[in-house]
Amino acid sequence: MTSPILTAVAWPYANGPRHIGHVSGFGVPSDVFSRYMRMAGNDVLMVSGTDEHGTAIQVQAEKEGLTPQQTADKYHRVIAEDLAGLGCCYDLYTRTTTLNHRAVVQELFRTLHANGYVVAQRQQGAISPSTGRTLPDRYIEGTCPICGFDGARGDQCDNCGRQLDPIDLINPRSRINGETPQFIETEHFFLDLPALAGALGKWLETRTDWRPNVLKFSENLLAELRPRAITRDLDWGVPIPLEGWEDAPMKRIYVWFDAVIGYLSASIEWAKRSGDPEAWRRWWQNDDARSYYFMGKDNITFHSVIWPGILLGANGQGDRGGEPSAFGRLDLPTEIVSSEFLTMSGSKLASSRGHVIYVRDFLRDFGPDALRYFIAVNGPENQDTDFTWEEFVRRINFELANEWGNLVNRSISMAHKNVGAIPAAGELTADDEALLQAARDAYPVVGDAWGRCKFKLATTEAMRVVGLANKYLSDQQPWKLKDDPARRDTVLHVALQVVQDCNTLLTPLLPHAAQEVFEALGGEGVWAAQPELVEVTEPGAEASYPVLRGDYVNQQAVWASRPIAVGTPLAKPTPIFTKLDPKLAETGPEWAPIG
Repeated sequence: MTSPILTAVAWPYANGPRHIGHVSGFGVPSDVFSRYMRMAGNDVLMVSGTDEHGTAIQVQAEKEGLTPQQTADKYHRVIAEDLAGLGCCYDLYTRTTTLNHRAVVQELFRTLHANGYVVAQRQQGAISPSTGRTLPDRYIEGTCPICGFDGARGDQCDNCGRQLDPIDLINPRSRINGETPQFIETEHFFLDLPALAGALGKWLETRTDWRPNVLKFSENLLAELRPRAITRDLDWGVPIPLEGWEDAPMKRIYVWFDAVIGYLSASIEWAKRSGDPEAWRRWWQNDDARSYYFMGKDNITFHSVIWPGILLGANGQGDRGGEPSAFGRLDLPTEIVSSEFLTMSGSKLASSRGHVIYVRDFLRDFGPDALRYFIAVNGPENQDTDFTWEEFVRRINFELANEWGNLVNRSISMAHKNVGAIPAAGELTADDEALLQAARDAYPVVGDAWGRCKFKLATTEAMRVVGLANKYLSDQQPWKLKDDPARRDTVLHVALQVVQDCNTLLTPLLPHAAQEVFEALGGEGVWAAQPELVEVTEPGAEASYPVLRGDYVNQQAVWASRPIAVGTPLAKPTPIFTKLDPKLAETGPEWAPIG
């Protein structure tokens, strides 16, 4: 039975190119999951976009001599191109500077305000003494007043997980220029999270299958909820949609509030572009639908507590009741899939601190599947993981090239040389049957792991079958069976069947290589669909902008073992994976820091 699956992917920020640490948290995991779910017959809607508002965009714009809109335009295109190159199969990857997004954000803001969950309060706001501009909470660092961690941000402490305000920090400093922020009294609107705590608590009690670290973290946050500012003193962002505030030149909705609403606005934009403006409701107002939110661990707060709180308030389901927004009652997240940090030499990958490998550079030199594979088998699925060139080279050379690539190449090469096509099988031996059964048995195991976002487990199990097939060929030695062509052909038939099965098992992770293997086995057409970068416009807007979308319905990849077609012509194969220069293990490429 087809199930509606919403894959909601964290929105990368438009203040520069993304690095491999970013895509290891949101990009690759969400794509692998979505590709598997589509292959398994589910109706997937995968949405996200570039997060383009906030002070950080203004800061970057000043550095480059651009306007905030020009900066957003520049980096939205860069990020979208990189995600396309990585093969991320979005139904829609859009942006937050669209008129559609603005309208959706303002509707939820108005509803929350009308229901009593958005209230005006005065607070001490942080500004830069040198520019007079509001400093974003995340651009202020200092010592956590609760646990003493030096490096806590103005919105939360990553060490103890507590929610903070910049004024709470001991010895606060600006991450932009190191100056001490000035605090002035200003009026802002706050999301009244304590008025949503009861409903949030009851909902969290139902999340029994969440990852333990996410659930525990969320429960701890719930105990200390306080109102959280959702507007800021700046002129770049979504205007506040209330009388007397809409035309205020220096008041805008805070970027974190409008970004999480992007999951809904992107779904609505996708529906409009699909020709059925109401189609989004299948994933947002459906008891059979499931929604999975993908992010790094530093975003858990916004997705496990604050976004559900916004939804509850907009549904009129908080402690103060209320009426649903114009969109009706919206479903809360089913699962929060968070990853830990990918580090280099123990330091968090961050362009602001010099520890960075940009996605574009990586794709240019190594291609998408090498990065995707490394993230799955050696990435930060359950704990912080250190990226080293030594480990990357080892994984690619000894696993992808020597194991998987070699199995594909030698199986097809021998069949091409001896038969010219996929050979027929004769009588099967116990060894033949055992290998074929091992491949069939892997489908439920690997599929269950992909579906539960256990990426290392899924990859390891698929590669175990690859290893069995390589051993089978070495034991059977078909190259020595010239005098027994029937047995030789049987061995090659079995090997090619298992190559096809392993290719299916690995398709969610290695879609580009999977297409090549499919074609090397004589397949024609699209096996694993790729996203397309296209220019679009929207009513009322002056300029076009690029989005990612794709046709994933008409691909041939399905989650099932299919018999290979005897007699299909086979050409001489080319290597699927190229071994890397071992020297890279010591130095890395010239453009990258040594890990």
